[in-house]
Amino acid sequence: MALSDYVHTFGQQLLWRYGERVHKLAINAGFTCPNRDGSKGRGGCTFCNNSSFSPNARQDPDVSEQIEAGRKVLAKRTGAKKFLAYFQAYTNTYDDPAQLKARYDSALAEPGVIGLAIGTRPDCVPPAVLDLLAGYREQGYEIWLELGLQSAFDYTLERVNRGHGFAEYREAVLAAHERGLPVCTHLIVGLPGEEPAHNLLSLERVLDLGVEGLKLHPLHVVKGTMLANQWRRGEYVPWHLHQYVETVADMVERTPPEVCYHRLTGTADEKILLAPGWCNWKWRVLNAIERELASRGTRQGSCIEENTSTQRCKGTEAVKGIMGLG
Repeated sequence: MALSDYVHTFGQQLLWRYGERVHKLAINAGFTCPNRDGSKGRGGCTFCNNSSFSPNARQDPDVSEQIEAGRKVLAKRTGAKKFLAYFQAYTNTYDDPAQLKARYDSALAEPGVIGLAIGTRPDCVPPAVLDLLAGYREQGYEIWLELGLQSAFDYTLERVNRGHGFAEYREAVLAAHERGLPVCTHLIVGLPGEEPAHNLLSLERVLDLGVEGLKLHPLHVVKGTMLANQWRRGEYVPWHLHQYVETVADMVERTPPEVCYHRLTGTADEKILLAPGWCNWKWRVLNAIERELASRGTRQGSCIEENTSTQRCKGTEAVKGIMGLG
């Protein structure tokens, strides 16, 4: 058995739709973030050193050169011929639409690139940018808007200095869906002050709005962040691997089968990773999630299927009532 036997993965979805594997090419296009340049704040989110989220992306803003280099590596390693240009580092809709179009067009002009995945913040997707992305989709490109929500709880978002709340996320999702754009929402598991119940309720709020894709990340402590200072002072204690695995399995069980998981874990470069150490072991984490689902005899959507895991699902409602979110 493989993880894709239990989880609807993005890789398998693309394989089924295109008849061959499609790989993402991570790009750093030289963007910044409104939470860094002063328009929303300074210093960014407490956990953010962007190298931890895109350790393989080059720092050269020349998009075509980055794609060419990445394509050669993947072609040699896997034989891949189709790619998505993944604008990953920082906020990739935070610029004048004309400048965005130039970068996006440069990526789409490269051989084998069939579409774009655009990582951004919910408060940085004005109508002109959404219209631009929708126009690419109308031309037949594979387009994904990846929104970094992280948590559906405003007090958590404030605690990590996110600079936006759930309301901005709701507005962005509705606006994207009005234009037929699929949304992949990023959620971080293990944020300061949150327990597994918070993650389940964040997932529920995201699913209630409607979403086509999900990405889950464990919170890791990396050098050069405010979170690193909090960790050193004992103000933040990272989750153990088994806590993360069990919570992710709970979330997968509650996710409708048609929603695809773009990612179930994330890693950080060992050169900057401080804690927890298991965040450097991608396959160990993925294999543990697979084993957890196998041991439960469940899969994606099990908790919302009739006569399956009903008691586990009732637990979510109990927590929701306790937290005053009924």
